[in-house]
Amino acid sequence: MDSTAQVLVIGAGIVGCSTAYHLARQGVTDVLVVEQGPLFATGGSSSHAPGLVFQTNPSEMLSRLAARTVQTYTELELDGRPCFHRVGGIEVAATPQRWDDLKRKLGLAAAWGIEAELLDPRQVHARIPQLDPGRIHGGLHVPSDGIAKPVRAAEAMAREARRRGVRFAGNTEVIGFDVHGGKVRAVRTTRGEVAVQTVVCCAGIWGPKIGRLAGVSIPVQPLAHQYAVTSPVPGLVAGAEEVAQPILRHQDSSMYFRQIHDRYGIGSYQHRAIPVDSRDLQPTAAPGAGAEAPSEGGGWKGMASVQQFTPEDFAKPWADARELLPVLERTEITEGMNGLFLFTADGMPVLGPSHEIDNFWVAEAVWITHGAGVGRAMAQWLTGEVPDIDLRQADLRRFEDFAHSPSYVAERSAQNFREVYDIIHPQQPPEHPRPLRTSPFYDRQRELGAVFLEASGWERPHWYASNAPLVDGRDIARPGPWAGRYWSPIVGAEHQATRERVAMYDMTSLARAEVSGPGALGLLQRLTTNQLDRPPGYVTYTLMLEPTGGIRSDITVARLDHDTFQVGCNGPRDIAWLRRHADATTMVRDITGGTCCIGLWGPRARDVLAPLADCDVSPEGFRFFRARRLHVGEVPVVALRLSYVGELGWELYASAEFGRRLWDLLAAAGAEHGIFPGGRGAFNGLRLEKGYRAWGADMWSLHDPDEAGLAFAVKADKGDFIGREALLRRRERAPRRRLCCLTIDDGTVLMGSEPVFADATAREAVGFTTSAGYGHSVGASLAYAWLPAELSEPGTPVRVSYFDERHPATVVADPVFDPEMFRMRC
Repeated sequence: MDSTAQVLVIGAGIVGCSTAYHLARQGVTDVLVVEQGPLFATGGSSSHAPGLVFQTNPSEMLSRLAARTVQTYTELELDGRPCFHRVGGIEVAATPQRWDDLKRKLGLAAAWGIEAELLDPRQVHARIPQLDPGRIHGGLHVPSDGIAKPVRAAEAMAREARRRGVRFAGNTEVIGFDVHGGKVRAVRTTRGEVAVQTVVCCAGIWGPKIGRLAGVSIPVQPLAHQYAVTSPVPGLVAGAEEVAQPILRHQDSSMYFRQIHDRYGIGSYQHRAIPVDSRDLQPTAAPGAGAEAPSEGGGWKGMASVQQFTPEDFAKPWADARELLPVLERTEITEGMNGLFLFTADGMPVLGPSHEIDNFWVAEAVWITHGAGVGRAMAQWLTGEVPDIDLRQADLRRFEDFAHSPSYVAERSAQNFREVYDIIHPQQPPEHPRPLRTSPFYDRQRELGAVFLEASGWERPHWYASNAPLVDGRDIARPGPWAGRYWSPIVGAEHQATRERVAMYDMTSLARAEVSGPGALGLLQRLTTNQLDRPPGYVTYTLMLEPTGGIRSDITVARLDHDTFQVGCNGPRDIAWLRRHADATTMVRDITGGTCCIGLWGPRARDVLAPLADCDVSPEGFRFFRARRLHVGEVPVVALRLSYVGELGWELYASAEFGRRLWDLLAAAGAEHGIFPGGRGAFNGLRLEKGYRAWGADMWSLHDPDEAGLAFAVKADKGDFIGREALLRRRERAPRRRLCCLTIDDGTVLMGSEPVFADATAREAVGFTTSAGYGHSVGASLAYAWLPAELSEPGTPVRVSYFDERHPATVVADPVFDPEMFRMRC
């Protein structure tokens, strides 16, 4: 075996082969793929996966990765045999709630550019005659869905990669790493040592084991999933290939069905979660002479990723299957397995460079549905490009330390397994483990009847029962049942009252870092778009760009003294980016957990703060977008005069041990001014009215500042910064799209990710919504949307599809509230 490789890929399943294939297509051919099992039926999850590819997902990233995967599989063949059967996919609804959800999914498909249609029961039956149409309300049909042949596709990609110079070594187990200076220098295998420049772990269920050998945490959990094959089904005929019928999902019973010649393969998520400790897994032995590659109809014996079938767990699914497909009463289960594959705490893949080792990369928890798309994105990323599908939701660095704990990963992964086919509301919080992260105000919030939702482990009040009297006498617009799932009229009352009085918002969960040292200013100048070389006491809103000129993040930078900056971030991924580019002259410290923050906002905010502060907080004494260290009573505070709700106010940061005292001082001083605590529900509506973009929701790496309406945060003449040259090149042509504010003319409140059409009869969507909600100060339903530039002028009428009904909307100038910013600057 070769003793050197530019890139060493661990694992020759679908992800490893796809990554190697796409690296080779990009011209990187000094690649070695090592596999502990046989090639290419390795015995991992790819070897036993039934191969269903359903593309439509609430996540744009997953949908685009799946669409890219379908494209790649369709182009592949192995010895004249296809690697993908484009038979289509149908999800059926057995309940009214599921039928409504399929209407929502039809909108998601349109938003992400996937052809789809709703079918009535008769039309579903025509495509799947074995199904009882009387059991369903209808189905969602996606013609481009289908069945992948994972082992075949892996080998097809490997052959082409080999033709271009990539090497594959089967029956070669990784047994250790030589790590020096924060980098892997060599990989030790059972067939010798390989000096490397980069390692990519695509080891699937063995990923955590490989990570432990390298000292890298890979927060994934192997879980068993039941799959069974029936005896021959009367009347089921496939023809030349094994599958002709569309794949079928019966999500009300957490099941799926696929044809295998004259039989059905049936998968179930209905059973209990069955976790497996990755340390107990053994490699799959090499097959003996004449051994057959695994297939959906058997060949599972000896695979380490396959456990004994447990019939008792399949009893209820089997009964449900025979209700939906009555012909199954004349069949029996002939074989089955409990096949292992990976889950994560948030249901997303785990991709990208690790925290611990600079050149150790990960591509784990990737299903067959997304395998080829992920391989292409990883190849782009590994070769220094910015992937053309934004991977923010899958970036390994999105997880904080607590989310790497085995107990957390196990608990959340099991919940995600149980909820795979559930109707999940975008705001639905996980149930366990909670509470996990709480601000110092938590006890006070509970006393006030806070209704908590969860984000990044933080308990965040969405509204307060104590504010119920605020509703009296107000006309609060009510959203529909979906948008109003986690809502109360109190949300609207808190929203309006913030504009009238003064409120305290708990902003502790916002990530923040302290950047200090002689090189701090230089680091931040290189990474951001705005001018930060300003005197201490200034606060600057700025962007961090990708090398392509796309928006990597937006941050707020407060210069506290000559060499110390407080940076408000969007999460641990931003802090990792700062650390990656820092040198020995700069320290980047995550201060989120040790501090807390209250947003004191509203027209009476100064009345509350002035008697408590030990300095002048008048308009002249404490100007807008300025920072100052001061005392609020006895509490040392870093005060930033800015507001994300569009009102006079301050963000007040304190060390966590002073948090409760800070809350109590403000509450007592504000009593005569009508102070109250405000929740995130009101905060989001206030933000929308002011046109404040939320990174990750409204814009991401595929959008540049000009398109997103953030050109004001770019000072291209300040000197060089990451993404500057690319942005200047993009500015040579007019933006093709823009982030626009819409009013939904009939008052319907949206949730985001709805398709936007040019008119009532257009077949193809021209864009999609991002943030959405109700502007209780302006009396309008609002949504932001990405639209073609020619539809971005205020006054342009469009249509937004919501649960398969098209609602009239109008492009309006933003912000819709206080565009001159008089209220914030007063």
